[in-house]
Amino acid sequence: MKKKIALVAMAAVAVCAQAADWSDTSVGIAHGNKFAEPFGSDHIAKTILNLNHVSGFKYGTNFFNVDMLMSAPSDPAFTGATTGAQEVYVIYRNTLDLSKVTGKSFKTTGVRDLGITTGFDFNTKDNAGYNSKKQMFVAGPTVMVDVPAGFLNVSLLELWESNSPLNASSTSSAASGTNRYYYTPHPMLSANWGIPFTAGVPLEFQGVANYITTKGKAEDGVTDTAAETFIDLRVMYDLSSAVGAAPKTFKVGAEYQYWKNKFGNPTTSAINFGSSPQQAGPGATAKTPMIRAEYHF
Repeated sequence: MKKKIALVAMAAVAVCAQAADWSDTSVGIAHGNKFAEPFGSDHIAKTILNLNHVSGFKYGTNFFNVDMLMSAPSDPAFTGATTGAQEVYVIYRNTLDLSKVTGKSFKTTGVRDLGITTGFDFNTKDNAGYNSKKQMFVAGPTVMVDVPAGFLNVSLLELWESNSPLNASSTSSAASGTNRYYYTPHPMLSANWGIPFTAGVPLEFQGVANYITTKGKAEDGVTDTAAETFIDLRVMYDLSSAVGAAPKTFKVGAEYQYWKNKFGNPTTSAINFGSSPQQAGPGATAKTPMIRAEYHF
């Protein structure tokens, strides 16, 4: 399954790049030791392999991202495993610039343009617990903020999310599944940005910040989901000139990710599977510093 996803991802990037007026594709690697999982540990080491593509075309932009997350054994592949879980998470967004579509200017004080964003997320994870098979479609308006350099986009998106996980007692040889469960449609306020600056060396402040409201009941029909806050911040250094490469080819930097009530699981002081509703424990909130390196082409 993961090989098929990787092939689809590479094909999608190739198609987007061929149709683009401009594009930036990168491969990267990140590592951190304080990832967390609901109903699991809040000190999990993970290495993330990343494929990212962003491009512009006649009427707007495309964004495509694939993360392959490889966990340490503290997030086991199955019950009793001595190897860690693996996860693939895919995001695609298409934003139509209304000025390009209509031929009219929407520029006003503080606003460069307006847009309509659509797209999807999906993931698949093999682990000892939830074994997520998330599918989510998104759509809504986007405001492109007029910043002196780089970009800052703010979107209000409606989310249609579903999942079909395996249960918490899954093993390598036997598992019971859950029919695809559709959460209550719910909104997300999302901002993403990339702002270049200098501090003696070329740097860029990148980030994503999402506030996601509650999505109704969880799959058990009892547990109320909680609102999520997801923030990912990066400061990236362009070291291309130091290695004799073209600008923006090689980047390294520091990253920090904060995720409260991950996937809508309320954060509690302890894990309790037997309670009603169940308690996801402190692993439902992650506070994760990372290091990251990227090659752009």
